[in-house]
Amino acid sequence: METSAPNGCGYSISSIYYNLCDLTKVWGVVVEAVAAAGVVTSFILFVILMASLPFVTDKKRKGMVALQAAILVFTLGLFGLTFAFIVGRYSTSCSARRFLFGVLFSGCLSCLVMHGLWLALLQRRGRGPRSWMLCLGALGLWLVEVIINTEWLILTVVRSPPGTFTVPDMSCSIANQDFVMSLIYVMVLLLAVVLMAVPSLTHKHKQWHRDGAFILVTGLLTLAIWVAWIVMYVYGNRVVGNPSWDDPTLAVAVVSNAWVFLFLYTIPEICFLTQEDPDQEEPHDGEHIYPARSLVYDTILKEPEPPHQNMYMENKAFSMDEPPTAPTKPVSPYGAYNGQVRSAVYQPTEIALIAKGLTKMDQDAMIPRATAPSLNPGSGSSLPLSSESLPS
Repeated sequence: METSAPNGCGYSISSIYYNLCDLTKVWGVVVEAVAAAGVVTSFILFVILMASLPFVTDKKRKGMVALQAAILVFTLGLFGLTFAFIVGRYSTSCSARRFLFGVLFSGCLSCLVMHGLWLALLQRRGRGPRSWMLCLGALGLWLVEVIINTEWLILTVVRSPPGTFTVPDMSCSIANQDFVMSLIYVMVLLLAVVLMAVPSLTHKHKQWHRDGAFILVTGLLTLAIWVAWIVMYVYGNRVVGNPSWDDPTLAVAVVSNAWVFLFLYTIPEICFLTQEDPDQEEPHDGEHIYPARSLVYDTILKEPEPPHQNMYMENKAFSMDEPPTAPTKPVSPYGAYNGQVRSAVYQPTEIALIAKGLTKMDQDAMIPRATAPSLNPGSGSSLPLSSESLPS
């Protein structure tokens, strides 16, 4: 027992909290500050994720928001768990270390596994599972570790004789090798994250290719951190001769891995939320870039043209259609003019026929085709009629 408080700590502070304020042990203060910054950052990112949800246009990315929110919650828990490794060992801190270490890491890794599985199915079938199916899958993977650690916690509490203080606390007497062996299922999930992210690297869409790359880098860097802290925790600290480095080793591993989840997965995924769906962008050709304008042009070009009044005579004869019924309002004599050549509009007269070289034989051949009732007196043409045919 220390009789005097270390530099930076007050006399009223319990000895188990000395690592949080002892300036002679810098690792505790530094890790505490980094973990506190991580808690604030995780909370801000969670608020940003929820606030940007109404602005997500891509339905596929919108289905991933639930997994990303769950990872943020578990990451925030990892930053909080760091304080359990900074403070001294007692029954509550030891139980929190043993129980929450695997539970929180398995929660983050389960969400990453389901995201990688969704990318693999999206590449193969063109569409991934629904959001609720992914959440159920991640929940099932996470509950396995929860059941394992809950069983250990119950057995540890039952084995401790109640009311006996001579028996050491079972939660703090666990060996380093046993602590690592209890995380085998978490290591399996970590390996699954790396394997699930590999197929998505060949995705045809660039944005899903980037998602798979970020998941793979997150998994690989997490794997490297786990290999480093396991070697130091099980073997390295004993060789160096500093068993007291066990707690700093676990604290640094937890806080660094939590920042890896934020920087390499959560922040990029939040930045990708506003991107458009590539399946809606690719089908547009060059001629369909401005669909609204082309629709207007097509409507104008496809308007039915007004029917032209038939001003030609049938079979080049003098007989024309019957005059229409009397209009209800006066009609201009120039209303039928449509800008065509005059020779194609007016009826030929006798002078025009003579000018064109028509002979009397041609006129006699055409005259019988025109009968008296079908002639139009107002046509302007005068036929050589005999005096007997004129009305008296």
